[in-house]
Amino acid sequence: MTHAHDPKGLIRESYRMDGISMDECRSILIDWALSLPVGQEPLQAIRAMLDQYGTHAPDHPMTALLQEGLTPRPPRARKGRSK
Repeated sequence: MTHAHDPKGLIRESYRMDGISMDECRSILIDWALSLPVGQEPLQAIRAMLDQYGTHAPDHPMTALLQEGLTPRPPRARKGRSK
């Protein structure tokens, strides 16, 4: 069964793989993010994936990456000289 936020089942399959590494999960997560439909809110999709899979596998590397995706990033510093 596919999930509306995981139409290719990439996240689902990552949770089914025994011994999957953080790097493998990172690669899958990138593929998943690139396959989100146009207009799909990424944070909403991440939350849905955490609700669907992460609650049952809190120690899984994909759970850690999805949680990291919800962490706000500090604003980037401007480069260049001020005048």
